[in-house]
Amino acid sequence: MKKTALLTLFALCASTYAHDDHSHKINPVALSQAPFTDADFVTGQNNFKYKVDLAWGETPTGKANLGATHGGVAVDKAGNVYVSTNEKDGIVKLCGDGHFIKGFGPETHSSHSLELKEENGKEYIYAAFNSQKKVCKMDLDGKIIWTINGFPDHPAYKKAKPRYAPTAVDVAPDGRIYVSDGYATSLIHVYSADQKYLTTFGGRGKGEGTFSTSHGLTIDTRGDQPYIIVSDRENRALQRLTLDGKYVDTPIKDLRRPCAISIMGDNIAVAELSGRCVILDKDFKIVSILGDNPNKKEHHSYKVDPKDWKPAIFTAPHGCSFDKDLNLYVQDWNFKGRLRKLSLQK
Repeated sequence: MKKTALLTLFALCASTYAHDDHSHKINPVALSQAPFTDADFVTGQNNFKYKVDLAWGETPTGKANLGATHGGVAVDKAGNVYVSTNEKDGIVKLCGDGHFIKGFGPETHSSHSLELKEENGKEYIYAAFNSQKKVCKMDLDGKIIWTINGFPDHPAYKKAKPRYAPTAVDVAPDGRIYVSDGYATSLIHVYSADQKYLTTFGGRGKGEGTFSTSHGLTIDTRGDQPYIIVSDRENRALQRLTLDGKYVDTPIKDLRRPCAISIMGDNIAVAELSGRCVILDKDFKIVSILGDNPNKKEHHSYKVDPKDWKPAIFTAPHGCSFDKDLNLYVQDWNFKGRLRKLSLQK
């Protein structure tokens, strides 16, 4: 690569990682050249109208696709974007302008969720790995700080062939670690800051404080008291609980299989597996609907081919994250890997 181009990239990414000329765009060339109108790139209502940028994002070096996506998205304070993949690159790190920085490697492949937290002035990523039966804390370069392997000592796992598949992890302000066994028991396990098992609550059900696939879990610190928000996917709702696991309320129902949320200020973005995302206000009211897919055959479909993608239409939103400017990054569950940047229109 020419020296001037390399210096330009360093300025764009504010990073020490070099960019390789053989990276590809996340969004296929055929899609970016399709005969779409300007309206095909715009979605949303009220103060949350977005435009999709098909020029944003590069694949890992030497690869034509991002790789299968079945995970989450996170954005750090510097604007770098982290996205889960099911490939050997594992978690992929992009700078804010979309240039590929690095993959974290095989130890981080198939991370199902990503939460980013600042602790003592430094940011860390927390990730759950359902197929590997573990949760990890890592730094922003992918170095693993600690791992909790396997399930805790709880009666639900005393069977001959116990099932355990953690789908989400987050950390409370007091350091307690919350792990959701979303793909197995729908239990939520609590660990101390030094990764010692403390207690369990939740479980499968349709009543208050029980879940039908506790798919996502996020600690909401916006108010005087922090709460747990659980993306109760198959009950089509979000539930709130105290940090001790006591049911508070179900602030919104009738969602379309909510998988994960992102909180920024008073706003919550919800990735819904059945073909759309929504933005909620501080009272959990829908103020904008994004990417609503009219083709129900594409809802929660892993095999939608890139040639059938529409710029501002989703197929199976699985992870999402705001950045500080309320731009939104959405990852679809997709066999080729689909990540969209939606830029807020002002």
